[in-house]
Amino acid sequence: MSEMDTNVENSLNPVSTQTWSNGRHLVRCVKIIQETHDVKTFCFVSQTPMLLFFKPGQFVTLELLIDDEQVMRSYTMSSSPSVPYSFSITVKRVKNGQVSNWLHDNLRVDDELAVHGPIGNFNCIDFPTDKALFLSGGVGITPVMSMARWWYDTNGAVNMKFVHSAQTPKDIIFLKELELIASRIDNFELSIICERYDIGESWHGYRGFLTQALLLLIAPDVLQREVYCCGPEPYMRAVRTMLIDLGYDMSRYHEESFGETPPDAIEDAEESAEQALIADEQPSTGFAVEFIDEGMSVTVNESETIHAASAKLGIHVPKACGMGICGSCKVRLLSGEVNMEHNGGISEEEIEEGYILSCCSSPIKDVSIET
Repeated sequence: MSEMDTNVENSLNPVSTQTWSNGRHLVRCVKIIQETHDVKTFCFVSQTPMLLFFKPGQFVTLELLIDDEQVMRSYTMSSSPSVPYSFSITVKRVKNGQVSNWLHDNLRVDDELAVHGPIGNFNCIDFPTDKALFLSGGVGITPVMSMARWWYDTNGAVNMKFVHSAQTPKDIIFLKELELIASRIDNFELSIICERYDIGESWHGYRGFLTQALLLLIAPDVLQREVYCCGPEPYMRAVRTMLIDLGYDMSRYHEESFGETPPDAIEDAEESAEQALIADEQPSTGFAVEFIDEGMSVTVNESETIHAASAKLGIHVPKACGMGICGSCKVRLLSGEVNMEHNGGISEEEIEEGYILSCCSSPIKDVSIET
């Protein structure tokens, strides 16, 4: 019997098969799919027989060695747990993207790596519904695609409206599969919005940006739907504003969130708080952190984070993981410089737009912050 036959037999043996749970797992890349000109899907299987069940919308954190440096980066899974012996992540190449570009240029079929997870509160299992509205921008399509695939594969009795925004027609991820789903079931309605189209391209869908008027045209019953949203922070902020202006019940709005704070992160946070109290008792000779919206500022030393500075002033900045994974503590750096040591909770595009994660960013010059 060949090694492949043995692996298949073990995978189907209920005695030897385990069930995926949060932790560190060795996986092997088995397939790479070129989705668009700058987006690839990487498919993985476990090195030990394992049912890879997760909640659609959750993420894993890749443990990589890049230029002899260990790098951790989180990616939502684009596949559905209805395909239980493998999972996939879909990654866009971005300018100066350390991990995304490394994956595109270096990861090959049969390569092995370690992943941590699955975790994440953004999913359709914990927030079930019979009427869903998926809103996504760019590569933010990955978690909502996982949800749509799950309900499609399991014949879920869910009425789905899937609204995706892309820059141009050539940037639409999963287009053929989305059109196939829409053609096969009557409870899935697809709407694509392209910001523009280039010379020689043909496009007959919506053009421009998602606006409140366009949202009501596509989903006039939006107030009766559960909303699942993922995309760049400016996109999600715009969506939140639209929904609030419409009087939407925001308890039914869900956007990507990377889970609860791990116990060790809580301990680190407590230690940091104690250090901050000690620092408060000493004359401060560090860097000024100014919060523009609140008109307040404080001086901190280079070992303290922007989030610690906000806490000293009583300014509320959301925080979940405390270690640069979840992205919930994102703020905008208006001036100055910081040292940010994140673990995947922010995209290269957001960094280029000036955003930082306050929980893992420490000033190295005087800074101005927009919360």
